[in-house]
Amino acid sequence: MSTKKNPMQKYWFGKQAPEHAAGWYEFYSTVSKQGVLDKKTKELIAVAAGVLSRCDHCVKAHAKDALRAGASKKEIAEAIMVASQTASGAHLFWTDVYEELLGEEDEV
Repeated sequence: MSTKKNPMQKYWFGKQAPEHAAGWYEFYSTVSKQGVLDKKTKELIAVAAGVLSRCDHCVKAHAKDALRAGASKKEIAEAIMVASQTASGAHLFWTDVYEELLGEEDEV
């Protein structure tokens, strides 16, 4: 990592575990760079992941970054809805557990 001050030092974890925070920031910076996926796409994914992780900070930061990368509010909203739909499907299609616990037929 560069000799510049680590921006994670302003956070609690950056003060308590500066080497770990610096390593995380290097990982974050590497993944955030444009690669095969453009910056806008990566930020939309990050917004959706933040929603699923229930991370207020993540959603706020990545929504702002998505807007700066050219995403519209409608694209951000759709990314959030795709994440929400995917998460809801995980609850609906947990069929092995439902069948194991409840059986396939109503046993009244």
